[in-house]
Parts: sequence; structure tokens; C-alpha cells
Amino acid sequence: MYIQDQLQEIKANIAAAEQRAGRPAGSTTLLAVSKTFPVSDIMQAYADGQRLFGENRLQEAMEKIPAMPADCTWHLIGPLQRNKVRKALEQNIALIQAVDSAKLAQAISRIAGELGTTARILLEVNVDGEASKHGFSPDELLQQWAELTALPNLDIRGLMCIPAPTAEPEGARPAFATLRKLAETLREQGPLPLPELSMGMSHDYAVAIEEGATIVRVGSAIFGRRDYS
Repeated sequence: MYIQDQLQEIKANIAAAEQRAGRPAGSTTLLAVSKTFPVSDIMQAYADGQRLFGENRLQEAMEKIPAMPADCTWHLIGPLQRNKVRKALEQNIALIQAVDSAKLAQAISRIAGELGTTARILLEVNVDGEASKHGFSPDELLQQWAELTALPNLDIRGLMCIPAPTAEPEGARPAFATLRKLAETLREQGPLPLPELSMGMSHDYAVAIEEGATIVRVGSAIFGRRDYS
């Protein structure tokens, strides 16, 4: 019952954070990050009503998607190489969350056109300017916005970020606020509504919700500690 108990606690915490922020109940989507965890664990979350799951690696997602019930929805939240875009789109991934460059966006646009589909994506922003992190800098995204929004076959749903690690959840608040303000600036420029902000993980999702997250990516707080061996 561990996974079901954790899910219920997280859902309660999400509801409380929405209330503190004066947001409508249910305005935050919980993405259960199932990377490294077996299908048996994911099925426990499924049994408790969870239907939205996130994987970091496309290969792992391709192994799990056919093993899970068809009513599950999947997001790809890790880096995507351009030579794997076609496979990702053929898997019917509902949302590619970590589009970290104009070149990747262009590749997705082109291949989505070849497949006769529209790819739903988020643009990853390196809000803290970490050299080890992928993503657009805020300035880069502002400069390239017109070019990105002109690409066909893309539905740019919003932004995502992975802030620098902090000892306390509150330490991530400035990064979350930066992403929210950047989204507001881009909305003003038009032409997209950018309804989604994917930010906040197991450590800090409540703070992210207070700063406007619409998707929180929670893994270890649901499934337990990961074994990367």
C-alpha cells in the first residue's frame, strides 16, 4: 500500500498548496515520474487512479507503454536526441517536455509534418544558467520566440524548468518565479496562450504550485528511492 498511501498524501498536499495560492482546486496536474521503476510499481499507482506518467529515456518509455493499460498517458521529460524524434512521435507521446533548443524544435516540426501530426511540446528553460543543464536561457528564448512560434506542426503548450538543487524547498522559489514571469512576457508578445508550466519535483512541488505550476513532476515521493545500479 506504500505507493497508494504516498499518492493520497501528495494529492492532499497539492490541494493544500492550490488553496494557499488562491488557485482553483484541480488546477495542477500530477505527473508520476516512473523512470527506473518497474511496471509492477506503476500498476500500483494505476490501481489508485493515476493515469499520467513520465519517463526520462525514450527507450524505457517504449518498453513500458505497451506493458501498461491503453488509457495511460505518457510524457517524455528527459533530453531527446534529434535522431530519436521520429520514434518519439511514433510512440504517440502526449507531451515532449524538454525541448531544449531551436534545432530540436525544428527537427520535431519537420518530422511531425512528415508524419501528418502535430507535436505537443514544452520548451525547457535553464532558469539558473547552470552550465551542466540543458535548455534555453531566458534571453535566448525571448530572442528566438518569433522563430519558434512560426514553426509548423508544433503545439507549444508552455515552459518547463529544472532548477538548481536547493537544501530547502523554499530555495527553488526564485527559479519558479522566473519561469512564471518569462511565460507572462511571452504571452504578452503573442501569439500563444502557453497554458502549461511544468516545474516542481518531489522536493519542492508545493512551492512550485504556489508560484503557478500547472504540472508537477513527482517520482521518488510516490515510488520511493531510485536504484540506478
